[in-house]
Amino acid sequence: MLTYIARRLLLAIPVLLGASFLVFTSIRWIPGDPAIAMAGELATPEFIAKVRSDLGLDRPLMVQYGIYLQRALQGDLGQSVRSGLPVMDEIVSRIPRTLQLATISLIVSVSIGIPIGVISATRANTWIDGGSMIFALLGVSMPIFWLGLMLMGFFAVQLPNWLNLSGPVLPPTGSGTWQHFIMPTIALAANSMAIQARMTRATMLDVLRSDYVRTARAKGAKERIVIYKHALPNALVPIVTIVGLQFGTLLGGAVITETVFAWPGVGRLLIDAIGYRDYPIIQGAVLFITTGFVLVNLLVDILYAYLNPRIHYT
Repeated sequence: MLTYIARRLLLAIPVLLGASFLVFTSIRWIPGDPAIAMAGELATPEFIAKVRSDLGLDRPLMVQYGIYLQRALQGDLGQSVRSGLPVMDEIVSRIPRTLQLATISLIVSVSIGIPIGVISATRANTWIDGGSMIFALLGVSMPIFWLGLMLMGFFAVQLPNWLNLSGPVLPPTGSGTWQHFIMPTIALAANSMAIQARMTRATMLDVLRSDYVRTARAKGAKERIVIYKHALPNALVPIVTIVGLQFGTLLGGAVITETVFAWPGVGRLLIDAIGYRDYPIIQGAVLFITTGFVLVNLLVDILYAYLNPRIHYT
């Protein structure tokens, strides 16, 4: 197992390098000059040229990337063009808020989506199954930003003073209550919950038709034991794959949610950085999201062996 983990971590290096290179080169195509954004529209050409030189933007692209990579390997992601603070400090101060939102949304989606899928599968082709799948279809169909705006409109107009319409303040130890989390969590978890419900239903239906399930029923095992001891554990492997991928998706989807609800996380930091052409922040935020995807995929692969003892890593 340790050998497998070490090999997967080594394979993650080219992924992170490729992602960093694509982001580094693609953001250079964004209209606007970060030197002008930092110096100001009224700055003289000489001062703008000096700022561009200080930022290293007057050098060839590959030379810029080489310098960035060398510094990144030492833990230095540069300084923010807008604030002048180290990129690492800016991102680290926002990571707890993003992880809080993504983790709570994942817990909510798993706690609701998987039970709905199991109930639908055990009551296939009934009104319960049909209602559950309509609910799941609505969750898949509603964009995060639309659902977020609808929630804000409803609680602002119909139920004022019930919930906070914007996110908590920085730092993570600042003011923030459960009221801050309800609307962003619902908006972010709805799509994941619907996908998990549909996947669980499909997988459970497959497993419930298996020979060992029929054998367990023929031996007189209680239906609850058949479902939760025999069927569900074997259906969890593809479900865990979806849940793991969705946690990475929640980190990316938090970009939209954090923007809608003014949530002080990495996603909002990324959107603000794009508006200000803050190259170092954009690169650092995307690198954080990519690293999250890689680590979550590794964790999912490790969980396979614990969910299904027949899976071995060599």
